[in-house]
Amino acid sequence: MSSGEVIDVVVDGERILHAGAGTARGVDGAEDGSGKLLLPAFVDGHVHLDKVLVRDELREHDGTLAGAIGAIHERKARYTVDDVRSRARSVIEASVQLGTTRLRSHVDVDTIGGLTPLEGVLAAGAECADIAEVLTVAFPQEGLLRDPGAYQLMEAAIEAGADVVGGMPHWEVDEASQREHVGLCFDLAERFDRDLDMHVDETDDGGVRTLEMVADEALRRSYIGRVVAGHVCSLAAAPQDYADRVIDKCLRAGISIAANPVTNLVLQGRQDRGLVRRGVTRVRELRAAGVNVLFGQDCIKDGFYPFGRGSMLEVALISAHATHLTSRSDLAFALRAVTEAPAQAWRLSDYGLKQGARADLQLLPVPTWEEALRLQPMPEKVWFKGRLVAESSVVSNLHRSN
Repeated sequence: MSSGEVIDVVVDGERILHAGAGTARGVDGAEDGSGKLLLPAFVDGHVHLDKVLVRDELREHDGTLAGAIGAIHERKARYTVDDVRSRARSVIEASVQLGTTRLRSHVDVDTIGGLTPLEGVLAAGAECADIAEVLTVAFPQEGLLRDPGAYQLMEAAIEAGADVVGGMPHWEVDEASQREHVGLCFDLAERFDRDLDMHVDETDDGGVRTLEMVADEALRRSYIGRVVAGHVCSLAAAPQDYADRVIDKCLRAGISIAANPVTNLVLQGRQDRGLVRRGVTRVRELRAAGVNVLFGQDCIKDGFYPFGRGSMLEVALISAHATHLTSRSDLAFALRAVTEAPAQAWRLSDYGLKQGARADLQLLPVPTWEEALRLQPMPEKVWFKGRLVAESSVVSNLHRSN
């Protein structure tokens, strides 16, 4: 995708009929992309659409994960379906304009907000079904054992249309509860035949090790290739022997790792002095081992992260800084982390610039991926299922004195 190869792409309805050398140029109605970069549309594999755009309404907090969760409680209790729908729709539309046509959204399911966040995101996804595809993850932000009643709400959420089972085992109070949380999530996934996408070890404490619990359970139940573990920040602070062991288990279980550097760079390391931890998982070691690693937007102007605009190109740039991606192969990996890697985690077989793939495409006004990453242009055109859904143009003039 970033090789600079000149190709013709022929679209028939929703699908790519041909991608490669050909004779499409000069055909009536053909789009001339000479000197520009054609990519498959981005996939945001980890975002929280129910929480977006509430930052200005929240009290100030200490900037930590716990502080953010606490700050959003009062606002979450006041959610309405229309409130969530409106905010989520705004971000979906912005994401499409910035080249993303598939989003996997975690949605809080707990006794504070009930199913209102899910109903709102489902409504936004339905309203935007002509421009994007939105999958929902039932996410017990407050825990399952710490929040009595959350498990029953998780069951109701899946019955109401949630696509994926979420979890957050490290938020439970002790190791036994963490293991039970993991087991309950796998039970739900097996019963409803759903994939799993869990928040795992989003902490600076290298002694928190629920990632191994998740990997062990996936291997025990042969839930291979159906699990995503998000964040896994504590892996960076864990001893090398544990890291090596659990990375190997993740590889054998086919677990994808959703790293979210844009958010974890600002959440983690808050208590550190001197050398401040970056809060980002071991991307280098996971990548070297062959584990599927993706980058997610995670948060957009909420209690956890005051920035974000639904730009996976921006996410790739910030993640490249955070994870030392600078060589040509590194930058190609950054592209994969917002395209093919989340598509693999989503278990998509019809993604990419290839015959038979769904025609979700974007055309950027630069010749290479490296220049796209550097210059951060908006795509000139975005297609969803073969239909043009977004266009943008920028005119910039420099006026000299002579």
